[in-house]
Amino acid sequence: MVEWSGRSDTGRSNKQPDAARKGEFIPAARKILAPGAGRGHNSLLQNMATPLKILAIQFKYFGDAVLLTPALRALREHFPNAELHLLVSEEIAPIFQHLPWLNRLWPMPRQRGRARITESWPVIRALRREHFDRSVDFAGNDRGAILSFLAGARQRLGWAQRGGFLGRRFCYHQRVVPDNKLEHESARMMHLLSAWDIAPGPLEPEIQSDPALDAAAAKLLPEHAVLCHITSSQPKKEWPVRHWAAFYRLAAQAGYPLILNTGGGPREQALLDELRRLIPGAPALSPALDRATFLAVLKRARVFISGDTGPLHFAAGLGVPTIALFGPTPAARWAPIGKRHQILTGTACGCDGNSAACTGPSHCLAAISPEKVFAGLQKIVSETGG
Repeated sequence: MVEWSGRSDTGRSNKQPDAARKGEFIPAARKILAPGAGRGHNSLLQNMATPLKILAIQFKYFGDAVLLTPALRALREHFPNAELHLLVSEEIAPIFQHLPWLNRLWPMPRQRGRARITESWPVIRALRREHFDRSVDFAGNDRGAILSFLAGARQRLGWAQRGGFLGRRFCYHQRVVPDNKLEHESARMMHLLSAWDIAPGPLEPEIQSDPALDAAAAKLLPEHAVLCHITSSQPKKEWPVRHWAAFYRLAAQAGYPLILNTGGGPREQALLDELRRLIPGAPALSPALDRATFLAVLKRARVFISGDTGPLHFAAGLGVPTIALFGPTPAARWAPIGKRHQILTGTACGCDGNSAACTGPSHCLAAISPEKVFAGLQKIVSETGG
């Protein structure tokens, strides 16, 4: 279901014949043709038309950012001649920096819970100078809505959902009601594009690392290493440390080289220290790696194992086989898609969805045994030619 509302033109000076007027929408059949695709005496004029300039906006967390890529790919395929720009927070910009089908990446200074107007305003002014034909806000939060409005695209698309500040609905010209029947987050974001008559495409994510960092990454992660990310920003998504230790021993006895990884915060480092007391000498990546280098390292992994974390989605986007441990968050919505990925789930979780820590009598992920994860590792290695 799509809601419509007319808004005033932003005054783009190079208005093209097929551009949408006030309250108007360009159907897909009128998209710009590729060079040579036109026929008849008007083909030259069609090929000289200014391409659409589209701004995509995503202001959420790391995993959400990776799960956006199928929708971005669908945008590119539907509008092959358009200029496709992406506005994201600067902390996740390296995820998108090397995608060949993005024309420009806009990193926005961001601090959760705090507006950084002095640093953000120059970016907003630069966005307005681009005179975008269309924008689409995939996040649907207050920040994305306000930035959609301030960027000033002539047609602005967003979600029709409850919550947020009272004026949020007026930040868009066109709003789409979420389809609750769609389970996976990537499918949900793809659904937003139905307002532009864009058909759903494959849901496998896609990101790329910086090839200039490959040599440095080779020094940090041995060939055929299995990378185990043991922590999350939310403790309820973490597999118990004693399970990691038991799994490590099983894998080491079978000759699989395991490398541990964790976040850089004090709590995460304390968990790594606890695990290394149980398995002395276990190698670990440095938590000080910048995000671009971490992506280059991650791409080398033979298998990546973790709970529902941002790095899990990074690995899937890079094409690395994964074993995902799910419990407090629904695997149907957040798990990696594709044959290279295994999903293991714990017992039914009764935790409060808004709580970062497990509130149940026993952690639901504890029901995933080390032997089950080890069997999953053996299966992936055998299927991928190990």
